[in-house]
Amino acid sequence: MELRHLRYFIAVAEELHFGRAALALGISQPPLSQQIQALEQELGARLFERTNRRVELSEAGRLFLEEARQVLAQVDKAADVARRAQLGQLGELKVGFTTSAPFNSSIPKAIYAFRQAFPAVHLNLEEMSSKEVADSLVDGSIDIGLMRPLPLPDSLISVELFREPLVAVLNSAHPLVPDSSSGLHLADMANEPFVFFPRGYGSGLYSQLQNLARAAGFSPHIAQEAGAAMTIIGLVSAGLGVSVLPASFQWMRIDGVVYRPLLDPGAESAVWLVQRRETPSAMVSGFVELLRAAG
Repeated sequence: MELRHLRYFIAVAEELHFGRAALALGISQPPLSQQIQALEQELGARLFERTNRRVELSEAGRLFLEEARQVLAQVDKAADVARRAQLGQLGELKVGFTTSAPFNSSIPKAIYAFRQAFPAVHLNLEEMSSKEVADSLVDGSIDIGLMRPLPLPDSLISVELFREPLVAVLNSAHPLVPDSSSGLHLADMANEPFVFFPRGYGSGLYSQLQNLARAAGFSPHIAQEAGAAMTIIGLVSAGLGVSVLPASFQWMRIDGVVYRPLLDPGAESAVWLVQRRETPSAMVSGFVELLRAAG
């Protein structure tokens, strides 16, 4: 049985006239009659009661009509799903993002715009370190990554979305606070204990802090490690040391913490949009375009 047999049957059942049904289908009447007869033979049931003057549905035909309509409706739905998926309008988009990325307003705006443009796409957002973002792109467990700069394998490509300054994170009672409202240099914190990400965490900021400190003439003493920026800020609030973070974290108002601009050259951090080199799906392309526009 072919789908055209069902369509032919439905047309005759709705018109109850072979001539009008053939006209609606754009075929001649004899082939239509032959196809209906072949369908009845295959089913082993008479679908129509025919006389010289009229055509009526049999009881079997009446029941078969309801089922045939459901089958075609499901087929049409499946075809529509396939078309929309090809256009990137359906499915799931998995996005891995580094901890600080969502605090920049351009990224939430892009995510909101994507949700409006692709309401049927499930957006799966997963927070991870920058290294984990790169690794997850390589193994295919995410589709797009937002990360801080790190060396990337050849299978990945990156686009810089934006840069933001780095700020010093200080306890509000720290002696550097009163005279640093316009900013301070990293060298001013040379003798301070630092609260920062572990070397192996893969945040992308560890090597940057080391490079900036080296240019300032010292090696930072990291007295306390933490894998989350919010934990770092909390530990600074508790008086365990100072830190350096992207400026977007200034929006997180925590008692006992103040932020000061870093005045050192190069004291800024980029956020990259990273994806695989292979031709992206329409869904991925749509998200990338919105992110790049927002960034």
